[in-house]
Amino acid sequence: MDIAFALYTHMTALDLTGPHETLAHLAGVDAHYLAARPGPVRCDSGLQITATGVFADLPRPDVIVVPGSGRWREVLEEQGELVDWLAAAYPHTTWMTSVCTGSTLLAKAGILTGRPATTHWGAREDLRALGAEVSNARVVVDGNVITAAGVSAGIDMGLTLVSRLWDDEAAQAAQLFLEYAPEPPFESGNLETAPPNVVQRLGSLLDLR
Repeated sequence: MDIAFALYTHMTALDLTGPHETLAHLAGVDAHYLAARPGPVRCDSGLQITATGVFADLPRPDVIVVPGSGRWREVLEEQGELVDWLAAAYPHTTWMTSVCTGSTLLAKAGILTGRPATTHWGAREDLRALGAEVSNARVVVDGNVITAAGVSAGIDMGLTLVSRLWDDEAAQAAQLFLEYAPEPPFESGNLETAPPNVVQRLGSLLDLR
């Protein structure tokens, strides 16, 4: 099974590595790390991840995982080659997936028009403007498209995908392998539970408008 992990400048590392850890260890998975050009790709945090191939190397992967970016508006303007690859590959994929603001790239490729999808809370209006029906759910499955909310939700998306590709037991085994049983120290992990002053502070940092 060919799983393509899309890489691009300013992507968020955990958006990629979260689902990667749920999927890459499973039998039969052939993981591909693709970008517009091979070589190091700098994430929005400064971390570098190496692309081992280019999008054109794999026109028909079975699964595509698209991470988001804290600079998603800039990315939407810069990543035309990625968007074109997503649009061309989608009819041949078994699953098309995204994490966080990666859904805006799917939407720009025409994949989410009129479909329910989720994203980071800060990008909900941008995703709506691109034609999707925006949900505030952590993971949304619609046909053969799975979208996840912000960053850490990529692990949830990966586990959901494992359950669809294999079965629930395989997903539970992957969850146990990750020891994924979150007990966060605060109740500020989503827009609905975070204190208003925290939302305002982060909104200023993200330059939301």
